[in-house]
Amino acid sequence: MTGISRRRFLKGSGATAGALAIASIQPMPAFASEPKIGRTDGKILTAGRMGILLAEVKDGKLVKTTNALPQTVENHLQQTGPSQVHTRARIKYPMVRKGYLANPSNPQGVRGKDEYVRVSWEEAYKLVNEQHSRIRKTYGAEGIFAGSYGWHSSGALHDARTLLQRYMGLAGGYVGSLGDYSTGAAQVIMPYVVGSIEVYEQQTTYPVVMEHSDVVVLWGMNPINTLEIAWTAADGQGLEFFHQLKKSGKTVIAIDPIRSETIEFFGDNAQWIAPNPMTDVALAMGIAHTLVKNNKHDVKFIEKYTHGFNEFNAYLLGKTDGVVKDSAWAEKITGVPAKQIEVLADVFYKNRTMLMAGWGMQRQQFGEQRHWMIVTLAAMLGQIGLPGGGFGFSYHYSNGGNPARDAGILPSISSSINAGANAGGDTSSWLNTGEGVVNALPVARITEALENPGMQYQHNGHTLTYPDIKMVWWCGGGNFTHHQDTNRLARAWQKLELSVVSEIYWTAAAKHADIVLPINSSFERNDLTMVGDYSSQFLSPMKKAVESQYESKSDFDVFGDLSEHLFKGGRAVYTEGRDEMEWLNHFYQIAQKGGRNSRVAMPNFTHFWKENQYIEMKWNEKNAKFVRYAEFREDPTMNPLGTPSGKIEIYSKTLASYNLPDCPAHPTWLEPTEYTGSAKEGELQLMTAHSAYRLHSQFNYADVREKYAIAGKEPILIHKDDAAKRGIKTGDVVRVFNQRGQVLAGADVTDRIKQGSVCIHEGAWPDFDPEIGICRNGGPNVLTLDIPASRLSNGCAANSALVKVEKWVGDALETHAFEPPKGADA
Repeated sequence: MTGISRRRFLKGSGATAGALAIASIQPMPAFASEPKIGRTDGKILTAGRMGILLAEVKDGKLVKTTNALPQTVENHLQQTGPSQVHTRARIKYPMVRKGYLANPSNPQGVRGKDEYVRVSWEEAYKLVNEQHSRIRKTYGAEGIFAGSYGWHSSGALHDARTLLQRYMGLAGGYVGSLGDYSTGAAQVIMPYVVGSIEVYEQQTTYPVVMEHSDVVVLWGMNPINTLEIAWTAADGQGLEFFHQLKKSGKTVIAIDPIRSETIEFFGDNAQWIAPNPMTDVALAMGIAHTLVKNNKHDVKFIEKYTHGFNEFNAYLLGKTDGVVKDSAWAEKITGVPAKQIEVLADVFYKNRTMLMAGWGMQRQQFGEQRHWMIVTLAAMLGQIGLPGGGFGFSYHYSNGGNPARDAGILPSISSSINAGANAGGDTSSWLNTGEGVVNALPVARITEALENPGMQYQHNGHTLTYPDIKMVWWCGGGNFTHHQDTNRLARAWQKLELSVVSEIYWTAAAKHADIVLPINSSFERNDLTMVGDYSSQFLSPMKKAVESQYESKSDFDVFGDLSEHLFKGGRAVYTEGRDEMEWLNHFYQIAQKGGRNSRVAMPNFTHFWKENQYIEMKWNEKNAKFVRYAEFREDPTMNPLGTPSGKIEIYSKTLASYNLPDCPAHPTWLEPTEYTGSAKEGELQLMTAHSAYRLHSQFNYADVREKYAIAGKEPILIHKDDAAKRGIKTGDVVRVFNQRGQVLAGADVTDRIKQGSVCIHEGAWPDFDPEIGICRNGGPNVLTLDIPASRLSNGCAANSALVKVEKWVGDALETHAFEPPKGADA
């Protein structure tokens, strides 16, 4: 896009027009129901990250899963159930790497290249317990990393990471992790800016946005894609909200280097602005400078509600570094025309504007600056705390913005054990040694920690030291898929004395483990879940649809069994004397009590479970009118933020005291090491956006792959002009490479991406050819930089990489990512 018409930009954006457009749908029908019970027409009711599901089983096999709730926008991930259960990628039996099994004290072979040997569960338990105990006795709890990571499964009981940590605490403690891959930079910087983690907070609600916002800016976010999933289970209301927004006549502006599924969804109802990747800070500064130049920034709001604007403004005007951050300056960096930037400033100023920003922009080098600058821009507009104005950082995540219901809330299993002697076990051997986390490292710095035991590093204003990790137990996630610079990770992994993976599938992480324990899927066990991370709109059973496949077990049973190996009676201590259904009954009764306090009637557990039903919680009209920061705006003295000044800190004295060159004391444009502006001849900027067909790396093996794979590979989006220069056409297999590695991908030649950049969606399983080391499946993290966003957050920087692309002229290399390793296909 080279320009934008002011007339078209403003079409339908006036306050009166916006109010008329939505007057007939308030409150929105999808949000306004009373408590009710959901029926299932004889199908098995269950749930997952993608929502409440109806499962159909024939002859003991799961044959279909469909949505159990009314929906306007289809969520095709809800159809993946059969592939999750019945796939060649399943781990069938306990397996041990051949070179490890032969001599655990001095193992041979190479992790990731060795074959596997089937063992019995008892043999696996005995080997795990012996080697775990040896390492713990030799190196202490700081030698064992159980930070793990967790998109494995929703559910109150069967949470893999928590169950692992519960076991490790019983065994004597472990090294844990700080932060997450999703929001590593933003969740650390935001407390300095607004006094809260912000990225996981409830947003100004959907109904309020629909009633009061004139302009909605989708900045680096793709909600039609990402709202198909949630951390608990998706309530579906975010997709409905964006459907309503599309029909409302409001001005929608999408800022994204890719014409995403969301932009395609809105079509002509949204304006697409495509900056160069990693240049959002410069774009926002160009808008901010235009506001100041035209005296359109809200001086009264800035003076009353913010701290440190003068220091930032001096930087913006070039008084501190001699560089004026005006629209012409921003154009050179972003590729967005200066006139377009000035129109954006005018539109934002004249209308009630909600800046909705995604997380991908902060998964970059200097990622902290992105969200900080957007908050600063919102403060300059002066609309924070007004209905429909300000900013929001989780509208694209777990249906943030769906109003909270009056609900009975399920608790979940804890990493701490509360039973003590009442559990009936012999607790004398563990009461004095049961511990939790004894050290923790930033989750995205695991490779650096393995490479540099004992190294001191800065994190969030503190000097920390990496532990000397000898054993890693990973469950509930695929670290060899989601971590950056896969080859570097694989090299560091060889330093371990023991790697254990609890998994459903033969992921790359499982193929780099010494001991592999087969875990069942969520369709093979019973659980409960809340539906709606922010709304708690439903409480749903997650009913077992089929029996556990092959010899797989639940994490709950595996760690219960292993606890018995720690000491006699250990299982009773670990489980607190409850089996699966007794835990679910216990959780439900707590939720039921909370429901009574909120005047929400819930049937008893036996009836609830037998009737195969979900419960919809009670609509709360007050919650539906929630406006983020409204109380702060009304009285900042009585309702201060959790910052030193109690205000929005555009300049932070605390950060200034840290003196970090990669995270200054106010929002700053810092030029990334690898981005479009530093690209050499032939290099393109790599983006690793979220796929519409996966939950991160989950479902890469599933039947839905047939809808997007190109030549059996992960697609790479490449602009038609960049492709023409390289003689590439749609359907070609291409080699994508840099100094860190190389992958094969299937070319998707398009004009839906900013020229000079490419995109391989995150989550493709790495699959290395044993002869030439190229990834045959297009795993993008083979190519990404494994650097911290900054030494403030140590967040991941997965969207920071330059690559070269050429047509592949070598032999056809079939993808084997989903095949079991040698010895494991019995």
